Amino acid sequence: MILKKLIFKNKKLLLNRISVSPMCQYSAKNGFPTQWHYRHLSNLLLSGAGLVMFESTAVTKNGRISNKDLCIETKKQKNEFKKLTHYLKKINKTPIGIQLSHAGRKGSSHLPWEKPNTALKGKSSWGTISSYDIPKDTGWPKPKKMNISEILNVKNKFKSAVKNSLKANFDFLELHMAHGYLLHQFLSPICNKRIDEYGGSKKNRFKFALEIAKDTRKIWPKNKILGARITGNDHLKKGITIKETIEFCKELEKIGFDYVCVSSGGIITKTKLKFKNFFRINFAKEIKKKTNLKVGITGMTGDFKLADSYLKKNLIDWIFVGRPFLSNPFFLYKDKYLLKNGFKKKIKQYSRGF
Repeated sequence: MILKKLIFKNKKLLLNRISVSPMCQYSAKNGFPTQWHYRHLSNLLLSGAGLVMFESTAVTKNGRISNKDLCIETKKQKNEFKKLTHYLKKINKTPIGIQLSHAGRKGSSHLPWEKPNTALKGKSSWGTISSYDIPKDTGWPKPKKMNISEILNVKNKFKSAVKNSLKANFDFLELHMAHGYLLHQFLSPICNKRIDEYGGSKKNRFKFALEIAKDTRKIWPKNKILGARITGNDHLKKGITIKETIEFCKELEKIGFDYVCVSSGGIITKTKLKFKNFFRINFAKEIKKKTNLKVGITGMTGDFKLADSYLKKNLIDWIFVGRPFLSNPFFLYKDKYLLKNGFKKKIKQYSRGF
């Protein structure tokens, strides 16, 4: 089952149910992809995965997490992404996706291997924005509570980034609404304490993200896949629950989204989240049961035998795998379960086209 093609109605199909999850490389220069991205992504295209997602890419300069993040705001940046996708598409037919994001209060951060969970200071830093003026964590500066004009500006930045992503020839587009980034900052009652049309009630907290989702669906062609990385649960008292997430996913479905990828946690640094293999499977299962969206899952998903059991039970449609691809981009070729089930034969068929 995990090696079975995943078909989106009247749209793209994936060779198998394994996708490379977006993973920040912190290797960009002024938002532009570098030679690192050419090498790194070329390896991932040869990994045997059914889909390769680019790392989280900022819709505007001040929406980056760090100074080394990718950004697709300007015409020059768009042109560099187009060169990169043109190069990658010569390798094979594996679909390529981009994840668009705005870091909000998590931005202006040191690189994680230099000073983890630490805000930048001095000339290299910038002021951040959020749904409210609550800092990300102890020791972090207060973000600016966004006014209506700033909300409109970010919406326009997302629209421009979607247009640039289309011109750069991506096959998939995913909006990042999780991991404590800006759209999650509006969705979660943990940090959205607004009392205007963008806060307070559940409907108002949904508003900003859904407006961006609607704008995106109008721009992104119906024959190209559109999805969202969403939060199944904040893992905090009075935070987002799976019940609320299902309601949000139903709104995405009405707009015309094709899939959601289920994540959780991240609105603050420490939550009650407990890690184990497929620790988000129950969230994904509920969304799958109560919507018609394709449902992917993240979070310790590298046990392919276990993944197969969930796929056969129709609890999920596909899996997103991250860190193992960084350790070894070609680890799928050594996985005993995949080899036993004909992985290499499938890859040879794919190289001849399908």
